[in-house]
Amino acid sequence: MPPSVSVFGAAGFTGALTARLLLRHPSFELRALTARSDQGRRLDDLYPHHRVPIELEELDLERHADVDAAVVGYPHGAAAPLVAQLRDRGVRVVDLSADFRLHDPAVYGRWYREHLAPELLPEAVYGLPERYREQIRGADLVANPGCYPTATLLALAPLAREGVIGDVIVDAKSGLSGAGRTPSEKTHFVTADENVSAYGVPRHRHIPEIEQELAALGANVRVTFVPHLVPLDQGELVTCYVTPSAEVGDLASLEALYADAYAGEPFVELTSKPPGMRDVRETNICRISVHHDERTGRLIVFAAIDNLWKGAASQAVQNLNLMFGLREEEGIGVGASRQREAIG
Repeated sequence: MPPSVSVFGAAGFTGALTARLLLRHPSFELRALTARSDQGRRLDDLYPHHRVPIELEELDLERHADVDAAVVGYPHGAAAPLVAQLRDRGVRVVDLSADFRLHDPAVYGRWYREHLAPELLPEAVYGLPERYREQIRGADLVANPGCYPTATLLALAPLAREGVIGDVIVDAKSGLSGAGRTPSEKTHFVTADENVSAYGVPRHRHIPEIEQELAALGANVRVTFVPHLVPLDQGELVTCYVTPSAEVGDLASLEALYADAYAGEPFVELTSKPPGMRDVRETNICRISVHHDERTGRLIVFAAIDNLWKGAASQAVQNLNLMFGLREEEGIGVGASRQREAIG
């Protein structure tokens, strides 16, 4: 029998896409979908383009937790109690919220709210496969990264490992789906169309997640992070401006550093040209380009992902694949060509 999976919180953009990927996955059985709203509706009524003919049900752990694994798509703060209940029942979990990304509950409390299941933090593995692949293979609880941290950390990881990040400013842009299904004043069509606006300034909640993971790579830096909404439905581009703390060599040396760091990675693609959001739409690929501004001495690193895919749903399935000993590519495409338009 294939491993069975339920998606809890499948009415949101990310939960719905996760359900679509799992329904067609060759090695998982999608058992049930639950939602905190829209109960009784089929998912293909709510999102016809996903073609998932399964009814959204009210959560009933007696029925819905009788599975091998679960993807939890609840909001920050609401996810932790459900994850705790699932883990008590032996269900392996990929959590899409921020509830288990930060190691320190005090830090989580400063940026979100009081943590409701801090006893689970030591067992949670940060779900960035390119960084924690072996730990994810043996994990029972994986904290799926945020979309902005996914792109930012993949862009900066090679430099962080080299210990050459003195200072970094991250200019990030995302499609409106990154703000969730419920519209706000900023994401309303009238406000967002033909407009670009910054938000979360100067304290965006992804800052401690980015700083935590950069520190784990050896870069203890304070990050300036400014996200913007752009009038697109999905997609994400981060531009990282790095002031190096040491000599980094010429552009060829930088390109070789990135080529070596991501050699063999199925979902990281390196390019000599700055990437665009459309380059990676509806894929699990992160497309990266590194540049050296010799006039200022700064490094400029671009990373493009699809915020709903690599930034959320398809990365969650990538993590499930690792947790159950499957090929990472199963159910989410063949991955990047081996450094197509490779640098170096």
